[in-house]
Amino acid sequence: MTGFTEGVESTPDVALTSEQADAADLREGLGDLAGLVAGSLGLQELLAEVATFAVRAIPGADGAGVTLLQIDRTDNMIEALAASAPFVKEIDHIQYVTLQEGPCITAALERRTVRSGSLGGEKMWPRFGPRVGRMGVHSALSLPLLLPNQVVGAINVYAHSKDVFDEHAAELGELFAKPAAVAVHNAHVLAQAMALATQLQTALSTRPVIDQAIGLLRGRTGRSAEDAFAQLRAMSQSEHRKLSDVAQRIVDEAVRRARARHNPT
Repeated sequence: MTGFTEGVESTPDVALTSEQADAADLREGLGDLAGLVAGSLGLQELLAEVATFAVRAIPGADGAGVTLLQIDRTDNMIEALAASAPFVKEIDHIQYVTLQEGPCITAALERRTVRSGSLGGEKMWPRFGPRVGRMGVHSALSLPLLLPNQVVGAINVYAHSKDVFDEHAAELGELFAKPAAVAVHNAHVLAQAMALATQLQTALSTRPVIDQAIGLLRGRTGRSAEDAFAQLRAMSQSEHRKLSDVAQRIVDEAVRRARARHNPT
């Protein structure tokens, strides 16, 4: 009898390569972005989620912030910020409020990815870089959030070590930033629409009392409706009160006088 040993072939565990792990993290981040539903979160909450997803998707990131850029009526830039960590919030405050200089501003204005591996000696931002370097944060990657005809904002990614964000990290970041721009833009549009709806509802609810106040002013002065409204608006501005509040006061005073005439004590 010839004996034999039956060999059992085993499949060794294959560890993911660094690039495979990064790709898996990116897929997870993109999946998280796809799961964001506009309207289920407020604008600030959604920006905070995007910042958190960016940290997962971009290799080496210790924290991230999302900036929403828009232009107001005086052409001033306004920033709505969200951060994944307190140190990011502090850095972005230095960038936008204190110095008005830094990677996000460059990325947004020039519509390009910006990165630095040694902020302390970075010549692009001679005030911002050294200040952040002294905080122990040495690497930055800023990704503009771009739509075909506009800059929605930017994602700012930071790391404490030097030379963290290489070309590979920048490429992954740009892949993440494309759908992030759409998510952020949609959330912003929805937030604006909701704010406008609230304003219109307020206007509709206050219109009757404003019309009553205009009628009372016309009765007292004999002015036209346009002149009475101008007087009401001037009173609002001089008293630093809402137009509807001033109108309500005029109506309330008229009601009190009428009651006093009909019910003398």
